[in-house]
Amino acid sequence: MNPKVQVRVPATTGNLGSGFDCVGMALGLYNVIAFEQTENGLEVTVEGEGAADIPRNEDNVCIKAARIVFEKIGWSPPGLSVHMDHSIPVSRGLGSSGVAIVAGAVGANELAGRPLNTSELLRICTDLEGHPDNVVPSLLGGLSVSGERDNKIIYQTYPIPSQLKAVVAIPDFTLDTKTAREALPKQVSMDDAIYNLCSVGMLIGCLISSRYDALRSGMSDRLHQPYRAPLIPGLSEVISAALDSGAHGAALSGSGPTAIALATDSFETIGQSMVAAFDQHHIASRMRILDIDNSGCRTDPS
Repeated sequence: MNPKVQVRVPATTGNLGSGFDCVGMALGLYNVIAFEQTENGLEVTVEGEGAADIPRNEDNVCIKAARIVFEKIGWSPPGLSVHMDHSIPVSRGLGSSGVAIVAGAVGANELAGRPLNTSELLRICTDLEGHPDNVVPSLLGGLSVSGERDNKIIYQTYPIPSQLKAVVAIPDFTLDTKTAREALPKQVSMDDAIYNLCSVGMLIGCLISSRYDALRSGMSDRLHQPYRAPLIPGLSEVISAALDSGAHGAALSGSGPTAIALATDSFETIGQSMVAAFDQHHIASRMRILDIDNSGCRTDPS
């Protein structure tokens, strides 16, 4: 058992355009959560991004994940103090809910002496999140492809070279995943399915080979972005601005509203062009240049 533990969990970008609900990648932007056993009760403190809107009780999804772990292993501390230091914006398409779930599950597992393995943690996190494409990269880092077959989570992860960076333009409005998912059709055409199969093959091939010349095509999508674009004024123009400024590829990050571009140079120019394109649609946004995180969730005794 550990009386204290600190967990650092990276943000993620889901889909990367064509990899709808199966591709994710960890980014160098982090939430840091400290867990400490206490004599009784629950105390939750939060600072940073979205602090005013995050529950300080059992409704907090991080705490829910921790409780599920405690229940599974048959042990729970008499009391729990949790301090959350958040740098990842909430409801912006950067995996904040998956990050919270991974933090809670891993933190609880560490407090208990690490009784659960990676597969067991992924099962808990996926069940709570609803799908594995964000929790896999948050937990394990790098680029990932994941899904479920016969009630088993399957995944592959790949390290990404340091010269590739993510440029994100984060609008000042939120978009919850439920609303973004409700915008999608129940069925898609065979032509669109084939288009995305080609795109996602290009996407993974480009990223794991470090040959980015076809990444623009690899991040091109027909399954979700066209239907979500009306929810995000200027999205098409933001993607075009990134590509015109030197990005190898660009897309909606997760369910949005953040847009992401992948590049090996001209990072500032790309980011500024994305912010300017949002501004033309009267959407204020901020730009960040982020490394790709290949380490995933990291833990340290507090």
